[in-house]
Amino acid sequence: PRAVLQWNVGSYKDITHESLSLFRLLEPRIEILVLGTGDRVERLHPAVLKQMRACGIAVEVQDTPNACATFNFLTSEKRMAAAGLIPP
Repeated sequence: PRAVLQWNVGSYKDITHESLSLFRLLEPRIEILVLGTGDRVERLHPAVLKQMRACGIAVEVQDTPNACATFNFLTSEKRMAAAGLIPP
């Protein structure tokens, strides 16, 4: 179901295995997580991305405006998606 939750992340540097635990707990289970890292695409630690893939969740990292567009597109296709967005 559609929901808005507060994500306690201020910058891409705060994106960790622990901060992504919220997305692993969502029901129904999501298949893709779109992360918006602000004004520009930032590189996340590979271990964080690997842990999400191990849980069966694909991660797409983009700047926030493009992440919003990608999330909207995925949900319009009825995909089980979530977005973690850091304001630009």
